[in-house]
Amino acid sequence: MRRAEREAAYVEFATARRDQLRRIAYGMCGDWHRADDLVQTALVRLYVAWPRVSRNGTEDAYVRKILLNAVIDESRRAVRREVPTETLPDLPASSGLGAEERDSLVTALQRLPAQQRAAVLLRHWLGLPVAEVAAELGISEGTVKSHTARGLHALRGLLETPERA
Repeated sequence: MRRAEREAAYVEFATARRDQLRRIAYGMCGDWHRADDLVQTALVRLYVAWPRVSRNGTEDAYVRKILLNAVIDESRRAVRREVPTETLPDLPASSGLGAEERDSLVTALQRLPAQQRAAVLLRHWLGLPVAEVAAELGISEGTVKSHTARGLHALRGLLETPERA
């Protein structure tokens, strides 16, 4: 494949996946601006590896893995570069949740440990099979199931309202 063809394939892939990657990043970090930065980082790293990754047909898994690693790396930093001062924007209306419910869900997701949050998002937001989540996170399938179950249990507790109790 010639360079121009590779670059065209990369641009097509990045354009098609950008919104999905942005939603994943937002689900992980809870801030649209940080999500944009994380997606940009992931797409730059993907561009560097594109010739190798595109030959293997593993583009989706590779870019999600890069994105998840970037989120985890950022969360490990003790000092943040910016302090968010505005409220978070609403998710698209197609999510079926009201603005208050979305805010509660994002806040609850932020309280989960990074691995549980990643497992829940990959399994239930993207609908990936357990084996694929395990491969992307570099953990066993049993650990994916455990993280997912614990994460969902924690979310239920965090999201339970007095009316439902």
